[in-house]
This record gives sequence, structure tokens and C-alpha cells, in this order.
Amino acid sequence: MSVLDANFQEGGFTIPSQGLYPFQWKWDSGFIAIGLSYYNIDKAKLEVKTLLDAQWENGFIPHIVFHNDNDSYFPGADFHKSELHPLSSKRYKSTGMTQPPVMGFVLMEMYRIAKDKENMLSFIKEHIDKVYQNHEYFYSNRDPHDEGLVYIYHNWESGTDNSPVWDDIWLTMNPPEYAFERKDTTHVDAAQRPSKREYDHYLHIIEIAKEHQYDDAKIAELSPFLVQDPLFNAMLIKSNTALIELYELIGDCEAKQETIRHWQKKSIEGFNDKLFDADLGAYVHYDLRNKKPIRHISSSSFSPLFAGIPSQDRAEILVQTMLDKFGGSDKYLCASFDPESERFDARKYWRGPVWINMNWMLYYGLKSYNFKDVAERIKNDSVELIERDGFFEYFDCRKENGEISRTGYGGNNFSWSAALLIDLLHN
Repeated sequence: MSVLDANFQEGGFTIPSQGLYPFQWKWDSGFIAIGLSYYNIDKAKLEVKTLLDAQWENGFIPHIVFHNDNDSYFPGADFHKSELHPLSSKRYKSTGMTQPPVMGFVLMEMYRIAKDKENMLSFIKEHIDKVYQNHEYFYSNRDPHDEGLVYIYHNWESGTDNSPVWDDIWLTMNPPEYAFERKDTTHVDAAQRPSKREYDHYLHIIEIAKEHQYDDAKIAELSPFLVQDPLFNAMLIKSNTALIELYELIGDCEAKQETIRHWQKKSIEGFNDKLFDADLGAYVHYDLRNKKPIRHISSSSFSPLFAGIPSQDRAEILVQTMLDKFGGSDKYLCASFDPESERFDARKYWRGPVWINMNWMLYYGLKSYNFKDVAERIKNDSVELIERDGFFEYFDCRKENGEISRTGYGGNNFSWSAALLIDLLHN
């Protein structure tokens, strides 16, 4: 609670971590609201309201909302220039990209946790249509082939920023060498962060989007990065399920429920038909630009468990793959990338470390399929990592890593690590 309270800002939002992340991030705020709901429901509501207030007129919710002029983060508002899009928020500066759509299931979790159900449902009734409009935006603008699978146009939209999954796409690109001042490496060891050349790729994709005023049709036509991501789509499907259930509680919302069911049916079928790799025993990303699957296993490969996407038989295959590749007795579950791969890096952001938000989703997903022992292992590993290494952003999956004074990596006193630990300890 002390971590969340210290990171809460006067503007009605919580920063992920002091110094490194001075603004409001979309999926961070969702996970943070879950933790806040256990002891300060008013703050949890404000967290969600502040994020949704930054929604664009077309339903888009940006991945970063720049509530102030803090210059300790790059790239900031002056680089992203969200005002280039004619329907962007007139009140808030933001990025022109998004993050996994978690707000549907976050509202459901807040309702589950809230002691005053009637009051919480009243809040949900006031805000749920914004989440619905966000989903409507995705299906209308990010599914060019009408497959029920939406694309991301930037690796930052995935939430798994520098995953080795993207390495194959960087090989298809040759962006300019940009001149800029990194701010993240003044807070965190550069060995734990993406390289300068990786940032050139990141900035180049944004420049293309900016050149076309963040127009989705032009991005779909021209962006060198266009990916159907299993994590992103699983979060959309999980949030669809939550919206259907919440609209049922609200009542008299049959038309919206029917629309979501239509989206849901197509999404789950498309997901299982296109993204499951039987030879790998896992779900994989699909490179929509280059028309081929990206055949690597990451923690995102198991996220469909959280959304109820695989059959029980397929879930058993997923869990076996997880245990075989990620679950050695010398490791904590669940590394963010295949520890058997030559691309694995135990210390570097999304190239191998354990993330508490992913473990939280996997814990509930495994429980829902009745893999109780594995679920408990993931929960216990998460708690042990925080107790052992601190409230950090991400953690070494190796139980012994040779570090004499071991800590976690990335930002310290990290908000979603604290928020989701609160939830895990309550369950």
C-alpha cells in the first residue's frame, strides 16, 4: 500500500515508478486500480476515470497520458504529437499508440473486490460505454481482414517492448540513426534496457505514423511493423467477456451484448485457427506485414489461458510446454521469453525476466483450467521474488544468478508489482 500511495499523483493517477516513468500508462493503471480497490476504492475509481477521460473521440485510448511537462522521459509529448490526429483528446497530450485493452476485466475485478456492489455498479454504468467504444475502435480500425484479430503497429503497443519476438521484424527494416538523449538509462542500468539501435526502430515506426497523422488505414498500409499479438488479443477477448457480464448486471443492454458476442465468436475462432502452433505447443505472434507466423515462445504464448481461449486439451498442451521449457527446478515461473533460446537474456526487460503482471494473469488462467498446483507455484514464485528482491519492475527467473547482493531489475517501488501482490495475497 505504501508503494501505491507514494506513487499516486495529484492529477488523479498513479505513476508506475518514480523517475523512470513519470506519467500515466494505460495497462499499468488497470492493474493498479485492482490493487487500490482492496483498500481505497475511491482512488481506484479515480485511476480509471482519469485514464478514460483521455480517450479520443474515435474510442482510442492512448498508452501514455502526459499529465504534466516532466522532461525526464523520452520520447515525450513533443515527440509523439498526438494533436496530429483530428480526433485526439483536446484536453490531454498523449502518445498515438495504445496498450493491451485491460479495462473491461479491470472493471469486473473492481466489482468483485468492492464491498458496496451497488455503488461500484453505478460507477461502472457511468464508464463502461467508453470501454465498449474502445473495443469498437479496435474491431473497426485494427482488423483489416475481418478475422476477429486486431493488429498492433508498434512493439510498445504489445506491452512487451523489447521482446526477442520482434528481432525478426527489425531485420526487415533499416531505419535512420536518430540523434536523441536517452532518459531511461539515467535511472536504470543500460544492460537492462533496449539498445540505442532498437530505439531507432521504435522511433522510425512512430515517425511513419506521425507522417500520416496517425491514420489507421495508412498505418495498416505502410507500417513495417504490423503484428497480431496473442497477449493483446487475449486481453481484448477477456475484456469482451467482462463487458458482456457487466452489461448483464446493468440490464437493458442487449444490443451491445449481442455485438460483443459477435466480436467474441470471431475472435476466439480466429485466435485458435491462426495463432496456435501445434509443433511448438504454444500460441505465437503473426507478422501481418510479412504474412508469416513468428515462431517463438514467450510468456504471451500462455496468456490465452487467462481469457479462456483454448480447449481443455489444448490448455494441457500449453501447460506442458510451459513446464518443459520455462519450469526447471532452478527457475522461477514464468520467464518472459523461452529460456532455451539463444535470444534469452535473464536481466534484460522483456527478453527473459519474470513480470508480476504476466504471472498474475497466468495464475488466474491456470486456476480456471484447474491446474491448481502450477497456479500455486506461479503465485508462490511471485511472492518469493518480491520478498527476496524487492518491489521491482521485473525479476531474474534464475533462482541463483551469481549476484552477491541480489535485487530485482528496472524501476524500484513499481506500482503494479505492489498492486497485484495485494490481490494475490487476498486470493
